[in-house]
Amino acid sequence: MVLLRHDDQAQIIIHTANMIPQDWANLSQAAWTSPLLPLLPAAKLTDQTLAQGSKSASYGSGLRFKLDFLGYLKAYDSRRTICKSLIEELIKYDFSSIRGALVGHVPGRHHVESDNPTLFGWPAIRAILNTIPAHNGDKPEVVAQVSSIATLGITDQWLQKTLFTALSASSNSPSKTPKLGIVFPTPDEIRKSLDGYSSGGSIHVKIQTSAQVKQLQYLKPLLYHWAGDNRPAPPPPTSSAALSTVPITVREAGRKRAAPHIKTYIRFADEAKTRIDWALVTSANLSKQAWGEGRNAAGDVRICSYELGVLVSPSMYAEDAVMVPTFQGDMPKEAVNGKITIGCRMPYDLPLVRYGADEEPWCATKAYEEPDWMGRSYGV
Repeated sequence: MVLLRHDDQAQIIIHTANMIPQDWANLSQAAWTSPLLPLLPAAKLTDQTLAQGSKSASYGSGLRFKLDFLGYLKAYDSRRTICKSLIEELIKYDFSSIRGALVGHVPGRHHVESDNPTLFGWPAIRAILNTIPAHNGDKPEVVAQVSSIATLGITDQWLQKTLFTALSASSNSPSKTPKLGIVFPTPDEIRKSLDGYSSGGSIHVKIQTSAQVKQLQYLKPLLYHWAGDNRPAPPPPTSSAALSTVPITVREAGRKRAAPHIKTYIRFADEAKTRIDWALVTSANLSKQAWGEGRNAAGDVRICSYELGVLVSPSMYAEDAVMVPTFQGDMPKEAVNGKITIGCRMPYDLPLVRYGADEEPWCATKAYEEPDWMGRSYGV
């Protein structure tokens, strides 16, 4: 959404919901909202000023965000004029208060080493992350939480070598390679959701053909629950020493019954997930269509869909700032060691719960006889 207000300010809102009633009612969604953007002084309105800034604008800055947002909108005009008047209007506004990097996805073949200052898909996020430091904590992890997983191939070549390699980038040399986790709901979590099985129509992965079964085999070890209802109880103490063990504290996001249409990609700096290196809210699911195929021999990446997201990191706010997960609220409860502390609102509980050996992800093209909480079966 682009809001042009009567008080001569503009605002950009990037959200994960489609424009249908169900998406805005009982599903978990997210929105990134820009600060209010005032009009620029007339002296700074020239295209030349914008072009000069493109050479020095860093990811996370308002000027770079403006360049990339206008570059994304220009892609809509490739066949017929759609966004030209909006672009001309937005040039008039001051984006300097924005802290965040735009990650856009545009259909077509895009050269990875292009002179175009705006990159798209996985090359875009790789370029952004190459400017962001990772904290090299104990066992870092990138958690992709999505509402759809497309056909990725019968091996994990694209997932690991293309997308995850891009998501593992950082400005540190060398930095620890994080592991990868994927949050996705099970059929039982859909049954218990606010809309029951009706929620499942917005959540997709296919697991029925032989190729899809092979894909599930390499995805299964990466999968975490959305709601974590079957969280294992802590084992009983077996000795006097074990009596002093501190039980695991569950940090509750309060979203487990609202099925996920939200898409987030978060790099946690440590195994305990107490600090965050960066977080992305986006419309892009786990698919080649959104993120782009692997680079071909000519150095091109093929993307099939329009998507948009915003990546934030603590380094965009201050050199020694920290970002922490927050639960059922946007703001952190206290500063970390007196540093600037930025909150990242979590959609899922921590710690995460892995899938059990006999559990599978929800599949909207399968039939489920077991009734949901409203007494309805699905596809039977």
